[in-house]
Amino acid sequence: MIVDEKMTSHQNGFIDLWLPRDQKFKTKIDYNGKTVESEISTFENDATCNTTMQLM
Repeated sequence: MIVDEKMTSHQNGFIDLWLPRDQKFKTKIDYNGKTVESEISTFENDATCNTTMQLM
C-alpha cells in the first residue's frame, strides 16, 4: 500500500500523486458512493498524467 488516506482534488478534479518509478499499481478511488479502478505504471515511457479515470 502506497497511499491510503483521504485526499482533496484541485478545482478541476485532478489530484497530485507521486509514485515510485518502474512499478505497476492497482489504483482505486471512491467518492460519494462512486468508484473507479485502474492500473497505473511508472516505467520510463509511461504517461505522467492519467486523465482516463472517471468516477461512475
